[in-house]
Amino acid sequence: MASDTVSSPASHPIAQPVSHELRGKVLLVTVDNPPVNALGVEVRRGLAAAIDYAESNDAVQAVLIVGAGRNFIAGADIREFGKPPQPPALPDVCNRIEACRKPVIAAIHGAALGGGLEVALASHYRLAVAGAKLGLPEVQLGLLPGAGGTQRTPRLIGAEAALSLMLSGRHAGAEEALKLGLVDRVGTSDDVLAEGLAYAQALLAGHAPVRRTRDAQGLANREAAQAAIDAARADTAKKSRGLFSPLKIVDCVQAALDEPFDEGLRFERKQFLACLESPQRAGLVHAFFAGREVQKAPETRSAAPRPIESVGVVGGGTMGAGIAVAVLDAGLPVTMIERDDASLARGRAHVEKVYDGLIAKGRMTPEAKAKVLARFSGSTAYDALANADLVIEAVFEDLDVKKAVFAELDRVCKPGAVLATNTSYLDIDAIAASISRPQDVVGLHFFSPANIMKLLEVVVPKQVSADVVATAFELAKKLRKVPVRAGVCDGFIGNRILAVYRTAADHMMEDGASPYQIDKAVREFGYPMGPYQVVDLAGGDIGWATRKRRAATRDPKARYVQIADRICERGWFGQKTGRGFYLYPEGARTGTPDPEVEAIIAAERARAGIAPRSFTDEEILRRYMAAMINEGANVVHEKIALRPLDVDVTFLYGYGFPRYRGGPMKYADTVGLANVLADIREFAKEDPLFWRPSPLLVELVERGATFASLNESA
Repeated sequence: MASDTVSSPASHPIAQPVSHELRGKVLLVTVDNPPVNALGVEVRRGLAAAIDYAESNDAVQAVLIVGAGRNFIAGADIREFGKPPQPPALPDVCNRIEACRKPVIAAIHGAALGGGLEVALASHYRLAVAGAKLGLPEVQLGLLPGAGGTQRTPRLIGAEAALSLMLSGRHAGAEEALKLGLVDRVGTSDDVLAEGLAYAQALLAGHAPVRRTRDAQGLANREAAQAAIDAARADTAKKSRGLFSPLKIVDCVQAALDEPFDEGLRFERKQFLACLESPQRAGLVHAFFAGREVQKAPETRSAAPRPIESVGVVGGGTMGAGIAVAVLDAGLPVTMIERDDASLARGRAHVEKVYDGLIAKGRMTPEAKAKVLARFSGSTAYDALANADLVIEAVFEDLDVKKAVFAELDRVCKPGAVLATNTSYLDIDAIAASISRPQDVVGLHFFSPANIMKLLEVVVPKQVSADVVATAFELAKKLRKVPVRAGVCDGFIGNRILAVYRTAADHMMEDGASPYQIDKAVREFGYPMGPYQVVDLAGGDIGWATRKRRAATRDPKARYVQIADRICERGWFGQKTGRGFYLYPEGARTGTPDPEVEAIIAAERARAGIAPRSFTDEEILRRYMAAMINEGANVVHEKIALRPLDVDVTFLYGYGFPRYRGGPMKYADTVGLANVLADIREFAKEDPLFWRPSPLLVELVERGATFASLNESA
């Protein structure tokens, strides 16, 4: 078998997902299970059979495991999720590899993740080449490494480094893996087969012994290991509040320190099965696959993206600067447009402030900052955008202002340039119709801070070309964003639903629940912040402007709570003014309850003739979630979102919805759509105008169907 088998399996097809052949004294074992060499049952059987063959054949003196294609082994086979397990189980395969009496070498290129890294850890020696990614990301699916990963990793690299890898789910590159001790050698070329064979032959020539990871001494300093475990436990309890699997990982590393290896494996298996049965796993698995599925919009299947090699950003405020940083971080040149030199200087300062912050934290060098900013330019003349492939408008949220910007872009931009608006609410069809090339106009709704937040709503107006939408999705990939396709309506997916559940919260506040109780109930559900904390963080004036804009079209029969308006009328806009719903003394980031706000609320209740009543935290959550789910169903029903999972991803990546619950529509399936509908009908007795059941929700309950069934049929 030629050395290019690993890099180009298509040219040398292998009939079985695992093949083995003798190369001198080395048994070469090749895993070839496209597309990522996942550890399906046939791969597990093939690996076990290869070790059995090596043990029984005197001509074999060492075993080399490599992956064909682009990866070593990228983890479990997702096609087996939810199906009855078939033997051999991966822990048994790993134990079989480790027990082999002849040296087993894992030569790693591409991904060695999850079970793939556990196979490598069970091997006696490990080599990686440039571009390799090693990690144990099971925590992201509500699981823990269940094939010895929690026992072998700390024994090999120590408790602190092992916990860091497993609790973050991050990947380590080849050089970091060498530094940590995850691998023994980094190849000098990227030819993993040649490097692996050379390493195997060198080990044989040096009479290298079988060296089992179970016997490694990474936990020899018990005091240091215990200190690392205690620190991780405290940090995890704080940062992963409500999550099931992270503390189980810490418990398993504690078992690695306290128990013999085989007893530690048994403990790990028990904890793994507990995670497997946790409802959090179902939520996290849904979140994982939904995050992949949203990237498959109809336009990305039907059209090729236009090339993007230069980007313009109109507006240098917080949002425009954040977008500019996101684009610069993707390696693209950016031209910023502002109305005058002073505004342009402020815009550049906003951009520099982000990089200065990274320098202060030791995450960037001044030289690297200078290199990035060499791709940044600014101008007060729109003509500077003449050669831009894509321009993103990020100016004040006013339709006439935005139309004026687009008139200038229509004048100066080259034919075929993509013209994008970052509007959060406004009618993009109206913006597109105001210029001569509506087919080039798309919405790119970034979330603040734009260089950090993962969500990007790709808003698709009526006249846009499919290749423009495909370009937006391609840009999202370059910016490492999670794109969700949205239709045009006031607020698109996220902000439209937000407006409804914020209204439900306002109704409860006026009816007797304090904003502080509502925030607490929502945090305890798993959100990082409650709705009124979010208002204070974003700035109360933003919502106030939106409410004033909508006043003319508001149904006069609809209930309207004026509490937030009273607060804004006092100039209390949240953190930036030192008070909003909360007080922020001396620039504090965490607010404290404000008695004056409570007095405003009491006065507004009296004005509205409302006798306050008490709410339990459970009642608050039922109303809050029912409003969110019902409007989510409307958004799907009206085709603003393609599928329920698009709503889920919007809220997971843009609104802090607890990931382990899978998103609002997944959560609705979990609690039962009939129960949600019953709640809505009960609440409608008080306010039938606000609590109108979504036709889609009613239909699904009548059919006994779920939101998940719509994801599958889309």
